[in-house]
This record gives sequence, structure tokens and C-alpha cells, in this order.
Amino acid sequence: MRRPQLDIQLKTPEQIDKMRAAGLVVAAALARMRTAVAPGVTTADLDAIAESVIREAGAVPSFKGYHGFPASICSSVNEQVVHAIPAPSQVLREGDLISIDCGAVLDGWHGDAAITVGVGEARPELLRMATVAEDAMWAGIAAAAQGVLSGRGRLTDISYAVERAVRAGGRYGIVDGYGGHGIGTEMHQDPHVLNHGRPGRGPRLFVGMALAIEPMITMGSPRTAELDDGWTVVTRDGSVAAHVEHSIALLDDGVWVLTEPDGGRARLGELVTSREPANSSSG
Repeated sequence: MRRPQLDIQLKTPEQIDKMRAAGLVVAAALARMRTAVAPGVTTADLDAIAESVIREAGAVPSFKGYHGFPASICSSVNEQVVHAIPAPSQVLREGDLISIDCGAVLDGWHGDAAITVGVGEARPELLRMATVAEDAMWAGIAAAAQGVLSGRGRLTDISYAVERAVRAGGRYGIVDGYGGHGIGTEMHQDPHVLNHGRPGRGPRLFVGMALAIEPMITMGSPRTAELDDGWTVVTRDGSVAAHVEHSIALLDDGVWVLTEPDGGRARLGELVTSREPANSSSG
């Protein structure tokens, strides 16, 4: 059987500038929610914060109404991996771990990112897992940058870098069936970006590609199930999960982390494009 042809949207520098603007809206919303996470706060409270920040910036929450999704964020707590729906009845408790996924569309272009945050004094092993997920995401982004700069990079180089970083961090489950994706005039585009796999496979990494890199790992088994709401994905064994994400663009002089205020320079140094001044945090 022949594999389906991928339809990968390549962006111009001007279009990537627009994606950067959308990405900074997402970054601002996530920063506001990060500071608001505390025992007693509901996931609906966080959703209201996100929608307010996004709309005040002149953008629109890209999740709200997406295939009927009713909210501006996904707020996945503890064993919830991704796509959990915020609710007034879901009150954060001391020690919880929450993953917040947020998207915005501005001038027709999307930004998408996620963070995992401890509530109050979360257990060190849970915070360590969140750190491993974040380190793996940055390893994947670095692989994308190196691949486009060398002219020899392939999509699964990102997948391999993510998996290798997770395995180096400890005994975690890497969730299968969910992963990163292309992003641009739609929130989800080709190609799908796995969080595991052998390097050197898949389409070449080209200048103008924009990708969302998003590891999802668990403290136990990687097996998941979808709840009856048709959205919330949970671990089958009840183990706690972490999910992080950044949207990136590949340019001829490096990678631009569109949803990170400094463009990724603090984590990636010279792998980051010179398109934006090094001391810029506003785009």
C-alpha cells in the first residue's frame, strides 16, 4: 500500500512573523495562568484567564469551537494526559500536576503551546517528570534546528531526540498515538511529529516549515484511554502524566521558538535565528 502524500505548508518570512505574533499571545496567556495556578483555583478559572488574555490581544482562542471543543484551554490534571475540558467543579488541590494547553489565532495564523505546573508543593518526582518532558521538548527543537542548518535533517530526527532525552531522564512511559504536528493557517497540519522513533526518516526539514513539538510522558504505562466526553485522554493505569509544547519555525539561519518570549535563545543559543534581536522579549 502506498503511503498518503503529505501536504506540508511552507511559510514565507512575513507569514512566520504573523505566527510569532500569535505565539506571543499564547505565551502571555500561559504565563498569566502559570502564576494563577494554586490550590482552590478551578480549571474553569484558568480557562477564563486564557480567554481574557487572548481576546484582549485581538486574537481568538483557537481551541474554542474546534470540532465542538467548548473551552479556550485543555486543562489536564494528574492522570489526565491531554484534551481535558475545564470545569467549575474541577478544583486544583495541593500536590496536583496540571498540564495547560493553549492556542490562539491572530490575523489568520495559529500559535500553540503547553506547560506542566505543580500545584502548591507537588512531589519532587512529579516535578522531575515535568522537567524531563520539557528537556525532551528542547532536545527535539535543537534537533530540528541542527537538521535545517545542515540541510540533511529528517522529521524523525526530532522524534529520536525527544525519545532519547526521555529515556536518559528516567523510566517514563512515552504516550503513543498523540504527538506534535504542523501548524500555520490551521492549528493541526501535516506532518504528524512522533515522540519516538528512529532518526533519518520522513520528510526533509525545510526552511519555512512550522511545527509544534509536544512530548507527553507518564510515571507509568504509556497506554491511554479516551473518556466518554469524547475529549479527555487519561492513563489506563492511573499514573500521573506531563505534557509540554512549543511552536517553532525553521529558517535559513536557525530555529525560531514562536511561543517562547526570547525565541528560544536562552535554551538554544546560536541555534536560534538572528531574525529577532537577542534581547527582545516582545517580538
